[in-house]
Amino acid sequence: MTLKICRALAPASTFAPNLLKLKKMKKLILFVSFLSAMGLTVFAQQQAQTSAIAFDKVVHDFGNIELKAGAQSFTFEFTNSGKEPIIIQNVGTSCGCATPGWTKKPVLPGVRGYVKATFTPSAVTPFDKSLTVYINDSPTPITLRIKGTVVESSGGGK
Repeated sequence: MTLKICRALAPASTFAPNLLKLKKMKKLILFVSFLSAMGLTVFAQQQAQTSAIAFDKVVHDFGNIELKAGAQSFTFEFTNSGKEPIIIQNVGTSCGCATPGWTKKPVLPGVRGYVKATFTPSAVTPFDKSLTVYINDSPTPITLRIKGTVVESSGGGK
């Protein structure tokens, strides 16, 4: 209680040095926060630029395919435009009707590689499936898509 009374009765100049220190600390904290944010932004941009895989296309439309035609394949080709080899670590698919294949050896700089998607139709329906490509030099996977429509035979009678 006496401390509160002392502060209330004390002149403002007594607390001025502490107030200045507090303002300086706030400025310092803001400055350090700003520098940290800028550093993280630059790091993220460098990470995004280091991925050196360039696919010719990332979506393939099969159009209409007949159910009885069976499995259909498309090969997505890419170039390693970086300075280090690219290794495709894994390719996942969004369903069991799509089967992936890919370049198993490291793809050297300037060399082309591939990811092959094979779609096996099982019903008359539109489809839009994804392949998720995990590579060694990128924390973010690359998504490729195949799409189209499975139709009945065009030459069949009723």
